[in-house]
Amino acid sequence: MSRIGKLPVPIPKGVKVTTSGNTVTVEGPKGRLSRDFSPQVGVTIDGDSALVVRKAETKEGNAFHGLYRKLLSNMVTGVSAGFSRALLINGVGFRAEVKGKSLILTLGYSTPIEYVFDKDIAITVDAQNKVIVSGADRERVGQVSAEIRSLRAPDPYKGKGVRYEDEKVRRKVGKSGVK
Repeated sequence: MSRIGKLPVPIPKGVKVTTSGNTVTVEGPKGRLSRDFSPQVGVTIDGDSALVVRKAETKEGNAFHGLYRKLLSNMVTGVSAGFSRALLINGVGFRAEVKGKSLILTLGYSTPIEYVFDKDIAITVDAQNKVIVSGADRERVGQVSAEIRSLRAPDPYKGKGVRYEDEKVRRKVGKSGVK
């Protein structure tokens, strides 16, 4: 039995979890998320907790048990508290600014890069070099953060580029002159 899958998902006040067929919908103060679950697992709701149960004792059922429990937990956390990811921009002249629903990044290229984001994602900029991506869906927050980071990945020699706030960039020693 999955150690993660057997744990109940606590449902905080103000969050509503509903199921219809294989679709699970979670509504809360930060938004509404919906996901289709595998037919090998089901969700039972009792009061202030939800439990993901296996319908069949198969190898795939065991794998899906823990996966869908964590996905349901992320949905509940997302609509109640939300998720955020911070990115740092390092480099001379590198900066970011938000205009409407687009992020304008100056990353050392000949022209600024315009990254347009959806309404389910909120992007804020602190002091022109810290970008905070936030939203209710953990997957979307991670994907948008990865796309922004890929525009100029951190350079191992000078440390320039876009990196996650908690990321450690391993610096390399440059080429030294031969005597």
